[in-house]
Amino acid sequence: MNHEEAAVKAFIRSDRQQRYLKFLSNPTQRSRFTSELAHFKALDPKCLVAIPPNQQNASSVAELLATKGAGSRCWVISVNSVLDSRELDLREALDETIGSGMGTIISCVAGKLGYFEDEDVKYILQRQVPSGWTTPD
Repeated sequence: MNHEEAAVKAFIRSDRQQRYLKFLSNPTQRSRFTSELAHFKALDPKCLVAIPPNQQNASSVAELLATKGAGSRCWVISVNSVLDSRELDLREALDETIGSGMGTIISCVAGKLGYFEDEDVKYILQRQVPSGWTTPD
C-alpha cells in the first residue's frame, strides 16, 4: 500500500475514503481532493493529536514526529502544487507547510503517523491502537 492510500485509510473518516481514493488515483481528478484540504473536515477525530501552541513550528513538530517514529523522509499530499505528490525530506516539508495555511497531509510512516495542516488547524496524525493490540510490521 502506498503512502496516499495508507493515509486515506488510516486518517480519514470511513464514509469518505473511497471517494478520496478515487480522486487521488486519477491525475485529472486529484485536485478535487487536494482543493478540499484548505478547510478539511473529513479527518477521523480518533487520529488527531493536538500540538501545544508553543510547539507549532517546524523544528518542534519534527521533534515530536521523530519521537513517534518518523524518519527523515515523508510523502506529501497538498493543495500546494510545488509539494504535492512528492517524497521530501521531512524537515523541508514541514518548513514549507507550517504556517502557510495551505491544506497539507504529510505522511511520515505509511498509515500510522503523519502531520496535517489547513487554514484553521495543525495536528499530528497518529493511528491509535487499542491497548493490548499489536500492529503488523
